[in-house]
Amino acid sequence: MKKLLLTGFVPFQDHPVNPTEPIVKHLDEKTIGGLQIFGRVLPVDFSESADVCLGHLEEIEPDIVLSLGLAAGRTKITPERVAINCKDGGPDNRGVFVRDEPIVPDGPAAYFSTLPIRRMVDRGYPAQISNTAGTYLCNHIMYSAVLHKIKSENRPVRGGFVHLPASHELAVRQPALPSWSQADLERAVVLMIEVLAEQETAS
Repeated sequence: MKKLLLTGFVPFQDHPVNPTEPIVKHLDEKTIGGLQIFGRVLPVDFSESADVCLGHLEEIEPDIVLSLGLAAGRTKITPERVAINCKDGGPDNRGVFVRDEPIVPDGPAAYFSTLPIRRMVDRGYPAQISNTAGTYLCNHIMYSAVLHKIKSENRPVRGGFVHLPASHELAVRQPALPSWSQADLERAVVLMIEVLAEQETAS
């Protein structure tokens, strides 16, 4: 059975709820479309997040990596097309700010997702491809812990990142945010995993 590493993040900054965390925990150890899911929650920490994710990659040896993050303010599910070699932002959960630093010195300027993102957005829920993963921890994970590792070691692994809108639970505390129910967010993730499973079966 093929394996999928599914990652999310703990809450961060002024967001006391991160909807990716319960999704990852709930789907851990489940099987979807013939893919065995390994759910792992990452810290929001410039100095540790990538290393933690890379540790999971080495331990699990997945066939696919699907990383999730919160994009509070977005209204749709947004698979990311590209990750750039830049970290800029903060604070992380240790209070650290980073300015204009490369994620991998002398690394490529960018990597494209190797997931079937067009098929993922066409699956059913409101979704669109995003051309910017930002420069915070989500982009950091997509670039360094997923795509750079896979590409630089020529691993036969597909990988990419998807941003989710806020959940209703978060929007109750921050009323200006557009939001989805937690159940719909999870169902959208399951539908995307089904697309990935279909691709693996067809390849």
